[in-house]
Amino acid sequence: MSSKSMRVTTALAFGIAGLLGAMTPAAVSADAVADFYKDKRIKIVQGSAPGGGYDTYARTLARHLPKHIPGNPRILVQNMPGAGGIVAANYIYNVAPQDGTVIGGLNRASPMAQIMGHSGPRFDSQKFHWLGSVTNEAGVLAVMKSSGVTKLEDIFTKTAIMGSSGPSDTLFFPAIINNVLGGKFQLVVGYPSTTMVHLAMARNEVHGLSQSWSSFKIPHVKELKAGKVAVLAQLSLKPHPELTKMGVPMIFDVIDKKHVLPGFTVEEAKNLFRLLLTSKAMGRPYALGPKVPMDRVKALRAAFMATVTDPAFIKDANVQGRDVSPVSGNEVQQMIATLANTPKATIKKLEGLIQFKGKVTKVKIALAKHTGKVTKTKKGGRRIFIDYKGKEVKAKVSGSRTKVTINGKKTKRKFIKVGMTCTFTYPGPGQEAKRVDCKG
Repeated sequence: MSSKSMRVTTALAFGIAGLLGAMTPAAVSADAVADFYKDKRIKIVQGSAPGGGYDTYARTLARHLPKHIPGNPRILVQNMPGAGGIVAANYIYNVAPQDGTVIGGLNRASPMAQIMGHSGPRFDSQKFHWLGSVTNEAGVLAVMKSSGVTKLEDIFTKTAIMGSSGPSDTLFFPAIINNVLGGKFQLVVGYPSTTMVHLAMARNEVHGLSQSWSSFKIPHVKELKAGKVAVLAQLSLKPHPELTKMGVPMIFDVIDKKHVLPGFTVEEAKNLFRLLLTSKAMGRPYALGPKVPMDRVKALRAAFMATVTDPAFIKDANVQGRDVSPVSGNEVQQMIATLANTPKATIKKLEGLIQFKGKVTKVKIALAKHTGKVTKTKKGGRRIFIDYKGKEVKAKVSGSRTKVTINGKKTKRKFIKVGMTCTFTYPGPGQEAKRVDCKG
């Protein structure tokens, strides 16, 4: 072989070696993730009804997350409310594809419900791949002042009727305050969402609720400004700047000898509240199913944190009045582990204390009936639009919970067509329909 041929061969060999050296496992993995997500569609299954805080955060996330995911897939949000978020968590864990194309927007109370051994959850919270949380939430206990309850001390001598949308903060905190501190809360249960509880407050069906401050303040801007709402307490492990500026006390301010019921020490009572408030620190968590490949888990965790620290995302959330104080997936995973490793006796005790033992009333939701011609359908009939008295209104149509008929015969939602005349039986426009009855 000539010296020139040897130089060419050597150069070629070094070139190939250099190319192979550049193809590190990380680079190959990134390329594989990008190739997978290219032209794909990711679904965020949000375990709450439309219009609330969880839903708003999910839709804001969906607008910004694609540009940070390798391959830039499209993202849509599907609401799957039920049992305080348990329905969605069960779906993500047991039914959804385990390939990284389905993200769960989960209720922060769901892991606690599973760890406590409630009957609904069919998942192990520690086995979810947690992506992180958009914010570290501060909760509030708030009521209309027309109830006669205007400050935190009043809950020990006056009755306040609270609305609840399921096994969530709306139930847990009134329960533990009654059971440990001697509060006088009563409860109205059965609301399909906190949005419906807000409407019930406006109708004076209930006095208030326990909810995240970021979700409570938006629908009550006018009432707060007019001084019609009493924000009784901060439900958080640390003070929230805005609430502190308003003079709202921490719930720990009344965990003292004067208020703690016999059978509890002050320190034990504080520890029980701290344990329950740990789930509050999870804020608005997102997770993947347990069998999603780790290269996609890592890519989506990185994309999630890049999104929630992106100035464009933060600006979008802030314009909507939503706070952004991110929590990483590893931090959420550690919080779950802390809860899961708490002594069983303590968990068992806390489980009993978040069961409401005061007066409970079951709400009867008045359903509206709206009839009109179908103007359009979306997502295979998951969204149906009709012209009702000159205004376009829509209904969400569940494949399992909504009964659909055409000309009196039971059928599937995908067979509803533009031009048919349909009647929605539902809580109101934009809500999930109990029935959709069509002719055509």
